[in-house]
Amino acid sequence: MPDVHDPRGVLYPAKLPQFERILPPDDLADLVAWYWLVHWDIADGRTSRQQLLPFPLMNLVVQAPGVTLSGPTASASHRDLSGKGWAVAALLQPAAVSSLKVSPHELVGLEVDYDAPELLEPISRILNKGQGTASNQDCSTAYSAWLRESLPPPDANGLLANEFINYVSTTTNAINVEQSAIALGMSVRSLQRLSLRYIGLPPLAVIRRYRLQEAAQRIRENPSQSISEIAAELEYADQAHLATDFRKVLGFSPSSYRGHTSGNM
Repeated sequence: MPDVHDPRGVLYPAKLPQFERILPPDDLADLVAWYWLVHWDIADGRTSRQQLLPFPLMNLVVQAPGVTLSGPTASASHRDLSGKGWAVAALLQPAAVSSLKVSPHELVGLEVDYDAPELLEPISRILNKGQGTASNQDCSTAYSAWLRESLPPPDANGLLANEFINYVSTTTNAINVEQSAIALGMSVRSLQRLSLRYIGLPPLAVIRRYRLQEAAQRIRENPSQSISEIAAELEYADQAHLATDFRKVLGFSPSSYRGHTSGNM
């Protein structure tokens, strides 16, 4: 089961505005990992940049003036917040792909409009009452009602793609595609096709994203642990390989990241 307290994904948690995750009802757990809800009120003339190392999944986001579908990302990303606003979103399980009838591979790095007025209207109505975070549960309930009404059950291959994400996200020593394929009882080629069809990224990219998220969390939360020790625990070949992944995806070194986060915890 997804953990709403999972600290991975956000590079600088101390900079988050009012943020909450809510698990979906059991009957929707195959479609949604969790709902995430954020409210912000930024002073005039200022912008708050939220730097992210996203989970390799799609997000269906409700935010005035409409609904958007964000595809998986191949690198770090950010959202700039200004003024006063809100967003209510679902972090989608891979199995939701068949229900939404979209191709995540075609959406990598993109955010596109999604025509869902029946989702936008009730959530906007709830939030326009001005109750802020007190309305989060009502928003998640309205989101769940729309999903039940609008999306058919996932197919068997989508559920298998969910298993792949669950395995990689909870197994810190999952380091290669062959290991994951064996764990799921499938061939490497079948796993590659499954990952591209339902996640939009090659399986190795998915594995590396979770390993890098885990590394960033440990670097951020364990300042007394050396980066070489973290690299060894996560079965990187050595510290240099971890540093290379950091620079390639995030644009800076693990030690620089630790320095940037040390004053924000």
